[in-house]
Amino acid sequence: MHLDELDSFIHVARLGSFSAAAEQMHISQPAMSKRIQSLESRLGVTLFDRLGKRVSLTPAGELLVGKATAMLDLCKDIGRDIDNLANSVSGRLSMATSHHIGLHRLAPVLQAFTQAFPNVELDIQFEDSEVAHQLVSAGDIELAVVTLNPAGEGEQSDLQTQAAWHDPLCFVSAKPMPEVSSLGQLATLPCILPGPNTFTGRIVTERFAAVGLTLKPALSTNYLETIGMLVKVGLGWSVLPKTMADGLHEIFPRCAPITRTLGHVTHSKRTLSNSASAFLRVLQSYESL
Repeated sequence: MHLDELDSFIHVARLGSFSAAAEQMHISQPAMSKRIQSLESRLGVTLFDRLGKRVSLTPAGELLVGKATAMLDLCKDIGRDIDNLANSVSGRLSMATSHHIGLHRLAPVLQAFTQAFPNVELDIQFEDSEVAHQLVSAGDIELAVVTLNPAGEGEQSDLQTQAAWHDPLCFVSAKPMPEVSSLGQLATLPCILPGPNTFTGRIVTERFAAVGLTLKPALSTNYLETIGMLVKVGLGWSVLPKTMADGLHEIFPRCAPITRTLGHVTHSKRTLSNSASAFLRVLQSYESL
């Protein structure tokens, strides 16, 4: 079996589409189909059922997914271990960060890193923090600099997290609201919040739920910069990092401070490249805990 055939098989299995897998791997769809046909011929089995535009794994395909993934991960680890023996900081560093952290925290880190290690090619994906955690867990990227899961990663998780910054949050609105002094009063007013599936959204809604209150946002979006704009035009109050409160009026309901933790996420079973280790060392010099 050839590694490019196994890699193509994994991409089709993950995306459920020959065309999408071909596009992601930057090859033509006929070339993708040829790789899968060659793999099926070598194994003597059918790996995918093709029903119109739908592609689904056969029982043999289901069996191969786990073993093929393990083989590819092992090959990547071999490559990283060999590169690490050379003790060179070069090559490609695949990482993810959120739009907010990319805008407000990472600029000086990236500048210092690229100046110190010009031979590293940065491959940065901008994703929601929750998606970034999943990408690290799946082995698609080496590390992520994101909002950390407030509930922790769980005992069975292979993810390792390290806090870098405490990010205080505050209640904000377009106009002063001195009459609002409790969470109960806020809950009756229009609000704009991060999506309920985001870590930040959960932090806010759980704070209200702890005192028996349910929020019904007028609008919801995962982009904090967009939320800030919507608050400024008067569509409702929100909870934003204090670093984004300029131009807005802070509200002070009676409650304990709300904060979230920003940091980096890696996989405990993945050997970090020299580039990733060097990046984390630079990042550590900019932490402010």
